[in-house]
Amino acid sequence: APVGLLQACEALGRHDYARCVVFHSLSKRSNLPGLRSGFVAGDAKILQPFLLYRTYHGSAMPMHTQLASVVAWSDEEHVEENRQQYSLKFKAVIEILNDPSLAGKIEVEQTDASFYLWVKTSINEETFAQQLFAQQHVTVLPGSYLSRTIKGINPGQNRVRMALVASVEECIEAAERIKQFVQYL
Repeated sequence: APVGLLQACEALGRHDYARCVVFHSLSKRSNLPGLRSGFVAGDAKILQPFLLYRTYHGSAMPMHTQLASVVAWSDEEHVEENRQQYSLKFKAVIEILNDPSLAGKIEVEQTDASFYLWVKTSINEETFAQQLFAQQHVTVLPGSYLSRTIKGINPGQNRVRMALVASVEECIEAAERIKQFVQYL
């Protein structure tokens, strides 16, 4: 498993976790996006007002969600299997999208810990996403939808997020379609 922020704090002797907060969810950990089960941990000074906010604005999980959560949080085997599946997906998709014929049209890099690729495109990200869907029936998210423009700079400009959440086979099929689309940019 990748080293977490709180583990790094411990290793550095920062036992108060000052200015550090982490969010964990079964959505990411266990590939269970609809379950809506998670927790927050870290700096007690930051978490105190969060607890008050959560008390008045949060909602309790239904019993069936709690029971399913207990099972998922208690099992590490499926987490390891998910990590192996993501490794296979990343390797296969990056290999397809780093084809020399696509050079200068997209840039794809492996990240240390993620379930998506943050791909640089040679055209506007919204145009890329719209045309990819229209021509190849593959959905990606324009990067500008995930970031703000500050002082004229938007870090999501000319980037798309490609989530590798489908099966290995489906991710490979999507990558082949993306490759076909990008070749004609």
